[in-house]
Amino acid sequence: MLTRPVDRQRLSSIAHTHHPIAAPVSGVAVNRLLRRAGREPAARILDLGCGEAAWALQALAHHPDGHADGVDLSPYALERAASAAAERGLADRLTLHRRDARDYVPDGDYDLVLCVGSTHAFGGFGPALELAGRHVNRDGVLLVGEGFWETPPTPAALAALDATPADFTDLPGLVAAAASAGWVPVYAHVSDAAEWDDYEWSWTGSLTGWALDNPGHPGAAEALAAAEEHRDQWLHGYRGVLGFATLVLRRG
Repeated sequence: MLTRPVDRQRLSSIAHTHHPIAAPVSGVAVNRLLRRAGREPAARILDLGCGEAAWALQALAHHPDGHADGVDLSPYALERAASAAAERGLADRLTLHRRDARDYVPDGDYDLVLCVGSTHAFGGFGPALELAGRHVNRDGVLLVGEGFWETPPTPAALAALDATPADFTDLPGLVAAAASAGWVPVYAHVSDAAEWDDYEWSWTGSLTGWALDNPGHPGAAEALAAAEEHRDQWLHGYRGVLGFATLVLRRG
């Protein structure tokens, strides 16, 4: 892995310029998942590890009388989230909190809690189910996205992800883990190859484009290096090996 003095949160923000949904999930799939969550128009929504709040903002479009809280550590992502909310006329219905998602203490229970592509903030899928699930009211929905092994992990995939085989399970194991934590899926979306390719090309391409457009910037060379490293890890490592599923869960 490269050692970079450039702020990694800044690199991540640039990388998501053209794909603010920080997961291999298309906009069509996001809307379908939110429709299946099916909460009331005045739903209270919480997005943990919200990034640029793409999920929270789209959830507000589905819940016209609702309010959302977004929690993230990155000031760059939260700045973009605030700008996006203002552009969509939703600034008064989205409250952003810069803090560790594990330490967020709400003022009440939520009807819909989102944690997509950010389970690492809790230490993995199991802890995310427990800690994020504490914010869900008795009849609420937990919408969580997590990686899984689509095929048995190769040494190249494990090296690229700096992972061990035990870091992820297969898809049946993911569903079983949710069930053992007291959750049952009422719907799920498994990202396809096109969604993965769009996400990864957007991630690496955004960094590359920014570096080429800003050749005099002190971080340009490192942005190019980060894009190249990530692209190689994906293409030669985990492409077609790591899958991603977004589960719509209710309490059993």
